[in-house]
Amino acid sequence: MRFECVTRTHVGCRRKINEDSLLSRPGLWAVADGMGGHEAGEVASALVVEMLGASAAAGPVASRAAAAHRALQDANGRLLAMAATAGASRTIGSTAVVIAAEASSFSCLWAGDSRAYLAREGALSQLTHDHSLVQQLVDSGDLEACAAAHHPNANIITRAVGAAPALVIDNVDGEVLAGDIFLLASDGLTRLLSDAEILEQLEASDLEAAADKLIDTCLDRKAPDNVTFIMLRAHPGTL
Repeated sequence: MRFECVTRTHVGCRRKINEDSLLSRPGLWAVADGMGGHEAGEVASALVVEMLGASAAAGPVASRAAAAHRALQDANGRLLAMAATAGASRTIGSTAVVIAAEASSFSCLWAGDSRAYLAREGALSQLTHDHSLVQQLVDSGDLEACAAAHHPNANIITRAVGAAPALVIDNVDGEVLAGDIFLLASDGLTRLLSDAEILEQLEASDLEAAADKLIDTCLDRKAPDNVTFIMLRAHPGTL
């Protein structure tokens, strides 16, 4: 497979600083969202992406994913050290969602509520499971899924790079088929668009135009947060 890749990042309509960062290189892609409401979120997301970018890119997808896992753990330690020098009350953290892919397989890793989706044969599936307070409420049956995005505590995440000494990173592996489309996105996108709206754009023949449409839709809806995403379409051929 070879992967057609389109990326976008936008500060949105209310924020003064874009605290999101992204990585796009052959075989490894990532989106990181600096923790809103905390100090130096843009520093945290940039560090996460920098360290992922320095991880090993060659070899089978399992090797790339293992290198990305180590990079996230190393970034966690670096961010904790930075926060410690800045004062005990500071948190410098970031979500991270990563996809490593090769000809026929992928591995997705994440911490936080930035998401990965897979569009295949007209259906959209969410590969990640949010590490957030509202997701815990949904999982426990105390909150309807349809109300999660508008919950007053929707911005509280329960796991992030730099948030705690022990970073637990979830992952899911799978097969890549021709025509598969992956989306990595910060919550600035996923809180504003429904799954149906996302799928409609992912299935568009022109991913560049589709990416512009996603950004325009977020801005039309007053984009209260930074918006960042990566769209990947798998084509038959050489990676």
